[in-house]
Amino acid sequence: MPDAALEERLAALPWDEHLAGLDAKGYTLIQGLLTPQACDQLAGGYEHDATFRACIHMARYGFGSGTYKYFAYPLPALIATLRAQVYPRLAPLANAWNARLGIPEHYPPLLDTFIAECATAGQHKPTPLLLRYTAGDYNCLHRDLYGDVAFPMQMVVLLSQPGSDFARGEFVITEQRPRMQSRATVLPLAAGDALIFSVNRRPVKGTKGYYSVYTRHGVSDVRDGNRFRLGIIFHDAK
Repeated sequence: MPDAALEERLAALPWDEHLAGLDAKGYTLIQGLLTPQACDQLAGGYEHDATFRACIHMARYGFGSGTYKYFAYPLPALIATLRAQVYPRLAPLANAWNARLGIPEHYPPLLDTFIAECATAGQHKPTPLLLRYTAGDYNCLHRDLYGDVAFPMQMVVLLSQPGSDFARGEFVITEQRPRMQSRATVLPLAAGDALIFSVNRRPVKGTKGYYSVYTRHGVSDVRDGNRFRLGIIFHDAK
């Protein structure tokens, strides 16, 4: 069943402002999207293996240090609601980005239709994930692309409180523009805050039209404590 209270909070957000920020900067912050109770419940479920389809140890693959787990279908109600309710609000901007860059792909208005397109491309595995970092853990700069079909934006929600649950471990986004050095942005989040950002590339207008700005994201070293983060990726994986 959908999470009705979360649906109400999402409907009340100033989406025009968030989309404008996402278009201009490549990210937008939604403060206090999840309640403390929801954050604690999600973080506390990390050890419930039946909820997940896979556990990844980042050091094994050179991704960094720490672990994350991919949720299995059917997704928990809160995560399914986030995915289904946020996607249609982002799809028009995603289509505008593609049009500016001359990319022919068009994203359908509803998540179910998009997930069906992922399945046609052989991408059947759900990608929402729960990440846990302890002292010394970090996540290398990366892009979450799992196949030929990919949505150009994703959402993360911090579930732990900086300063009390953990220290350091900031969320970092880098941008690479043509013939320029990379620019890094550190985005401090509080527990319950959500960040929507560009996954791979977005259009920026220059003197001769639009060009692609490529993005990566990661997490700096956690000094101590436990840092939990929810990731909402809209495309499925092979």
